[in-house]
Amino acid sequence: MTDNHTPQVRSYNMSKIHSKNTKPEVLVRKYLFSKGLRFRKNDKRYCGHPDIVLPKYKAIVFVNGCFWHMHEGCTKFVLPKSNIDYWLPKLQKNKEKDKINILKLQADKWRIFVVWECQLHKSCIDDTLKTLYNNIISVAKY
Repeated sequence: MTDNHTPQVRSYNMSKIHSKNTKPEVLVRKYLFSKGLRFRKNDKRYCGHPDIVLPKYKAIVFVNGCFWHMHEGCTKFVLPKSNIDYWLPKLQKNKEKDKINILKLQADKWRIFVVWECQLHKSCIDDTLKTLYNNIISVAKY
C-alpha cells in the first residue's frame, strides 16, 4: 500500500507532532493549575520524563496519546496498514518503555496517574479531570 502523501508533505506532517506541550497535556495542566496545584512539567530527572510532577503529593501524571502509546480498546488507536514492519515494533517499544518507567517510579514510592487522549474528549473531559484532581489530593500531604 502506498502513502497518500508526497514525502515532503509526510515529512511536514510528522514534524508537527511534538512530544511535549501537546493539546491534551496543556488541557490537563491548565485544569490542575486552576485548582491551585503547582507542579513541574516534563521533568527530566524522572524515568519517562513525566508530563506533570507534583512533588507535594508524590504524584506523577502522564498524558498519553492513544496512538503513540497503543491504548488498547480505544477507537483512536488504529495500527497503520502501511509500513507495518516499522510501526508495530516502534509502538510496542513505546508501550514497553511506559511499563518499565511506571514500575521504576512506583518503586520510588510515586503515585502514577495516566490520562489518555480519548478521556479528554468533550463528552467526558469534566469527569476525567475532576477524578484526576480528587485522586491526586486524596492522600495525606507529604
